[in-house]
Amino acid sequence: MPPTRIIIDTDPGIDDALALILAFASPELSVEAITTVAGNVAVSQATRNACLLLDVVGPHLRPSVAKGAAHPMTRPLRTAQHYHGEDGLGNLSRFKAEGGMLRYPEPQQLLSPQSAQALMIEQIGAAPGEIVLICIGPLTNLAMAIRTAPAEMAKVKEIIVMGGAIQAPGNVTPAAEFNVHTDPEAASLVFASGLPITLVPLDVTQRVLLTAELVDTLVRHVGSHVTQFVRDTTERLFGVEKEQTGRAATPLHDPLAIGAVIDPSLVTRRPFDVQVETGEGPAQGMTIADRRQVGGQWKRPPNLQVCMEVDAGRFVALFLERICRLPA
Repeated sequence: MPPTRIIIDTDPGIDDALALILAFASPELSVEAITTVAGNVAVSQATRNACLLLDVVGPHLRPSVAKGAAHPMTRPLRTAQHYHGEDGLGNLSRFKAEGGMLRYPEPQQLLSPQSAQALMIEQIGAAPGEIVLICIGPLTNLAMAIRTAPAEMAKVKEIIVMGGAIQAPGNVTPAAEFNVHTDPEAASLVFASGLPITLVPLDVTQRVLLTAELVDTLVRHVGSHVTQFVRDTTERLFGVEKEQTGRAATPLHDPLAIGAVIDPSLVTRRPFDVQVETGEGPAQGMTIADRRQVGGQWKRPPNLQVCMEVDAGRFVALFLERICRLPA
């Protein structure tokens, strides 16, 4: 089987970086482009982080990188730097190589002259039914692309969205998950688009945990630049999680969205009609799935396939095997 062609729309973010590593380490996938969006950090920092990650995984991997939306569609941006660090990657500037040089110098990747939205539209339109778009940040770029060129975007093979919470509580408010909460208007537009969308919500991503113990036991013995990066970028995060939850473990939210494309059998999908609360109250950004056991005439038809179960052990094993595979 030829590899699945993918575009990754991202706001790196530590788990976004881990997701990108997983994608590049997986022969089942061909990363055609990376598009960046404001979310965990400002879009300029997200773009820099995506380029830095390409330097980490190796100079032979050079997909197009395009900078996208700098703020949500109708709201001010609220980043998650309190969680991911000022640079979004655990404050990597504190790590020095021999001789006092930065272990992670400024990246050299040249950016696409196109916007993220234009690049999405061009690549998807040029390859009908071939490209899977994996969105692991707020959905601002995708919503703008759909609004600008709905016919071209309808040629997408599938859209995988890491976002939302169906039965699980939120992770940024009691009701809402971060990506949807950051730009609920964009999420609402995307969910109503009629495109083939699979949602990977907190219900499954919170079950796949990377622990400090696993990193210490397995990853540090490999000794590659990639595994060093994994240790460095997660170090601060494990401390934050330990303080907040009592456990040095972080959910692999965004990597699971990649995993669902690598091996669809890792997750079990169910069709739901899912709406997004765009009001200003405490339910802002909440994803509301119609789970009622009533006849079809009483319900709206499903607009999403929603991942509700995951083979957590098998996914974590896959993730660890793949990140230890890259030779960089």
